[in-house]
Amino acid sequence: MPTVLVVEDTPSQLELINSYLGDSGYIVLKAYDAKDGLNQAVNHQPDVIITDVVMPGLSGFEFCRQLKKNPATQKLPIIICSSKNQDIDRIWGMKQGADVYLTKPFTKQQLIRAIESVVG
Repeated sequence: MPTVLVVEDTPSQLELINSYLGDSGYIVLKAYDAKDGLNQAVNHQPDVIITDVVMPGLSGFEFCRQLKKNPATQKLPIIICSSKNQDIDRIWGMKQGADVYLTKPFTKQQLIRAIESVVG
């Protein structure tokens, strides 16, 4: 099964995503901020990265830009998972390098479909 790196600073949201993915057989790596997420992305080369937008330090948008600038991580698919649900947020997220923009709240099926759309 694919490995998914989840970058989320809200413990309850992180556990919800972890539960959805674990139930579906995915291997989950957890990061509580973008800096840790960058380190894990380089070291573990996950099949897909799911990131929040609003986080301390680096935002999810900045996190996307840094991943896409780094040759070691530039090809990793990114799913932004955010409560920011305006069209401008979605457009900006895609411009930063996200492959999918999923808004909270989401269902387990929506999350799995988003992963399957980028992992294949």
